[in-house]
Amino acid sequence: MAGPTVDAGGGRSLSAPAATAGAGKPGRATVAVLGSLVALGPLTTDLYLPALPALTDDLGSTAPAVQLTLTGSLLGMAAGQLLFGPMSDRLGRRRPLLAGMGLYTLATVVCALAPSVPVLIAARFVQGAAGAAGLVISRAVARDRYEGVAMIRFMASLAMISGLAPIVAPVLGAQLLHVTSWRGSFAVLAAFGVLLTVVAALWLRESLPPERRHGGGLSTTVRAIGGLLRNRRFVGFTATTTFSFGALFGYVAGSSTVLQEVYHVSPQAYSLLFAVNSVALMATTQLNGRVLVTRLRPATLMLTGLGGAVLAGLVLTLATGVWDAGLVAVCPAMCLLMASMGIVGPNSSAQALTLAPHAAGSASALLGLSSFLCGAVVAPLSSAAGHPSALALGLVVLVSALLSLTAFLVLCRPWRPAATVPAAG
Repeated sequence: MAGPTVDAGGGRSLSAPAATAGAGKPGRATVAVLGSLVALGPLTTDLYLPALPALTDDLGSTAPAVQLTLTGSLLGMAAGQLLFGPMSDRLGRRRPLLAGMGLYTLATVVCALAPSVPVLIAARFVQGAAGAAGLVISRAVARDRYEGVAMIRFMASLAMISGLAPIVAPVLGAQLLHVTSWRGSFAVLAAFGVLLTVVAALWLRESLPPERRHGGGLSTTVRAIGGLLRNRRFVGFTATTTFSFGALFGYVAGSSTVLQEVYHVSPQAYSLLFAVNSVALMATTQLNGRVLVTRLRPATLMLTGLGGAVLAGLVLTLATGVWDAGLVAVCPAMCLLMASMGIVGPNSSAQALTLAPHAAGSASALLGLSSFLCGAVVAPLSSAAGHPSALALGLVVLVSALLSLTAFLVLCRPWRPAATVPAAG
């Protein structure tokens, strides 16, 4: 199966493979299930964000130490995607997904009962690794069924559902603090894990038929990953996605403590600001998938989104390190960053996956591995000096956005045609 060029002006669904799989076009139930599985990632990280200061006091810890619970979760998500992605190329999508969701639920229960920060960090690592099954396999299923513009549209549909998580999670987390402690947030996540496991078992159909699965175990997986890493454009789109995720998660990890402890907003006000920014992300994601992708070249969209992210980082840095402009400049810059990510994320990920039609699980795993490793590195940086710093947050966003733009221009070379990665032997 030959893959399309990255800059194709139109898209076509993978009708032949889908027919072979007996899956046909995914219905609303499939989109809803996959969207919920993708939403598990931001829900896992965002639901307890308003409770971070309370968690710090309850466990007698410090802000940098508690932020390592975010780092642990991201490291787990990185490792888990490298495990579950190639596994799904060999065993199909359903079995690894259901196993991961069951383990996610158990790890979340341990998080709720954690007696100390070190135990919570370890449990968050396992929780992230298991929850990664939903993230990586959902992208692989999208690649099984679609390509080109059609895949970007499908991923935009997933993003519309999963985009509700960053809106609902902080609001719900803040409200939960009125009736329970931070432990209650993890109890809610455990219940959601049980629900998703049952729903996926009942409604999610297999999208990778036996004849399209990889045999040969680890050696075939290594060859598939090696082929991906030798493709300059795939590496470029992966780096672009990775560093843009670093900018995004720099905001996600640092905004809670910066807004609440530096600018003294309440948990409820923080959750409202976070929700507004998430709406901006959803809006641009849908505008990209439904309108812009059919009218503008992917390179144009990527440059627009990356330019917006760089501008947001620049404003954040100047507003906090030079002007001391306060929330009147910080909040719009954060909103611009999230809006820009709604353009960069779907386009960059879809174009990377388009280059790997024969190894969607491994390609999705590499995307997730690098992105979440980057997120794990940047998560504690806004409190690296021992206390929250608005300037550090701005610098993290700016540097990450600049690295993402550089990777796109230098490695992707959007003015040249693309080539797909050959299938592993």
